[in-house]
Amino acid sequence: MNKTVVIDIVGLSFSLIGEHTPFLKKYVSTKQLETITPMLPAVTTSVQSTYLTGKLPNEHGIVGNGWYDRIECEVKFWKQSNKLVMAEKIWDQAKKTDSSFTCSNMFWRYNMYSTVDYSVTPRPNYLADGRKLPDCYSYPADLRDYLQQELGQFPLFKFWGPGADITSTKWIADASILTDKKYDPTLTLIYLPHLDYCLQKYGQDFSKINKDLNQVDKVVEDLVSYYTNKGARIILLSEYGITNVSRPVHINRALREAGLLQVRVERGLELLDAGASKAFAVADHQVAHIYVNDQSVSTQVREVLEKIPGVQLILNREAQKENHINHERAGDFVLMADEQSWFTYYFWFDDAKAPDYARVVDIHKKPGYDPVEMFMTSKARAAYKLLRKKAALRYVMDVIPLDASLIKGSHGRIGTQQTFHPVLISDRIFKTSLIATDVYDIIWQHLI
Repeated sequence: MNKTVVIDIVGLSFSLIGEHTPFLKKYVSTKQLETITPMLPAVTTSVQSTYLTGKLPNEHGIVGNGWYDRIECEVKFWKQSNKLVMAEKIWDQAKKTDSSFTCSNMFWRYNMYSTVDYSVTPRPNYLADGRKLPDCYSYPADLRDYLQQELGQFPLFKFWGPGADITSTKWIADASILTDKKYDPTLTLIYLPHLDYCLQKYGQDFSKINKDLNQVDKVVEDLVSYYTNKGARIILLSEYGITNVSRPVHINRALREAGLLQVRVERGLELLDAGASKAFAVADHQVAHIYVNDQSVSTQVREVLEKIPGVQLILNREAQKENHINHERAGDFVLMADEQSWFTYYFWFDDAKAPDYARVVDIHKKPGYDPVEMFMTSKARAAYKLLRKKAALRYVMDVIPLDASLIKGSHGRIGTQQTFHPVLISDRIFKTSLIATDVYDIIWQHLI
């Protein structure tokens, strides 16, 4: 099989390729560029799973970045096991075709306990005293030690949160090259997350994101130069484009006002009680899953949803089939926001009663995606917390604001303008008007 690398430049759309990305602008002039019609939901884990299986969420089961576990009565977000993807992956098919085939997965999601040969993914150390230390997980295990010896500790707090910047993307790129030099895998999958941060914070405001575009462009140039010299076939792609938004929509607050969502109070703070709620939302960018525990209120739930400004589509089980998102993990209703809106997970009415995790970076505890984690209330407060940490005093890094209006860019919906669609760039694309399932076939054709 042919040596191939797939570089995922998160959030890249045709609208961003120009004066601030001089390498990409020149590169695409000599290659083929096709846009990919967004799938529902156009979010990280769902799209990546489709690219790697050639199947849609109704088959591979990844209906979003998180969903409600109806057995454990818990919302689970950003899980890691590759066994959650319920379809054969492209590397498994490749191994059947060529016994010498090997694959390296560098930070694509669901990257733990898969059948790839080499993998690295973020995984902090959670200590008994409550501290969270930057780290990553790898297979084989000593690959982690080798990479951190060469590149320094994986910069977890630069990967997500208010400190996120190009540092983590550069670390991933450098780690990918070192892994390639060490093992020479047939297929390498590389995830470059940086544009995701600035575009959600600022939208397509080039006065604020021009530096970020240039930084990512340089990282891509370095990778393309390296893999070109290695004789690899190169695919650049993205999972979704990010468009400007101006309206956060608080679905859970509407359901609570209608008496459908339950909270419990602990230490004076409110927590969503999913298992006790008749209905609640799991928000995921511009898509939300509505889980109805009491089917007798389904009609009432729909009536509430229909009155919420910013909701464009309400998909019941039958309508979900048309969008290939009908799976047991999906909500009883799946919502899609209009082009100016996105969905928050917020369920409290009074910020003074918001749960303690609301003001910290805590992606696993929150019952929905929270892009406001990229902002900070004040640098002075963060500095004070860091001083407590260095003094070995107990501290909570509660520096995240509760102002959803800060977010200026989002994704997840279908029906966006083509200039904001995700892209695929290569010197061999075998059809036009791509859909997400075509990416699997294009990677396969590059390999064979």
